Amino acid sequence: MAELFIKQAEQYAAGRPTYPSELFEFIASKTPCKHLAWDVGTGSGQAARSLAGIYTNVIATDTSTTQLNFAPKLPNVRYRHTSPTMSAVELERNVAPQSSIDLVTIAQAIHWFDLPNFYQHVKWVLKKPHGIIAAWCYTVAEVNDSVDALFQPFYDIASAPYWDPVRELVDDKYRGIYFPFEPVEGADHTGPSQFTSKRLMNLDNYFTYIRSWSAYQTAREKGVELLSDAVIEEFKRAWIEDGQDQKVVKFPVYLRIGRVGNM
Repeated sequence: MAELFIKQAEQYAAGRPTYPSELFEFIASKTPCKHLAWDVGTGSGQAARSLAGIYTNVIATDTSTTQLNFAPKLPNVRYRHTSPTMSAVELERNVAPQSSIDLVTIAQAIHWFDLPNFYQHVKWVLKKPHGIIAAWCYTVAEVNDSVDALFQPFYDIASAPYWDPVRELVDDKYRGIYFPFEPVEGADHTGPSQFTSKRLMNLDNYFTYIRSWSAYQTAREKGVELLSDAVIEEFKRAWIEDGQDQKVVKFPVYLRIGRVGNM
């Protein structure tokens, strides 16, 4: 998975949305203690930055050193490069001891994981019974009727052959993802619950977001430029139709959240 994002790590850091404060406030409201959070698959640290404002300490791990180089340096965030499959010894050395973590977060990444193996690690490090796991994804950008009408066939048809099959879990809003945890206090299910991320973007920002896709990189490696001159011109016409260079772009966010219980 990490290999898919190495070549466009800078675009990923610049083009991807941050996550809404309401998302983190909701997650934090379900964690009785706020001493230690582990952000898995942190990439360039979009979620770690927000967690650092709530939790005393944050461990942020990723299998890509290239992406970690673009993560924000914060005094209470400890970044670690980890192997794709960690042993129990590596987990304790690089992350945390058993039953010591209040919250595990996975932002736009859990669909890439070996879930049975990963969940064993999660159940080992989370405090029992109230340790929380929160995994979320965001689906495609929503701009306005004109841009979205052009984007939809671009995403559904032009880019479709270059997405990894796990992308279907994101398109399904994480509804079908394996998630063997108990509902948090006050809930009767583990989600998905919807939030919305908003970002002010111009057309160049929008193209940077598209170029950060794994599908965009895969297509280029196969000799296909998804953002050809003709496609760029079509997007330009749609973008300037309302006379506004900058637009509020929405990214629907879908959260699965649960507690470890006494597993």
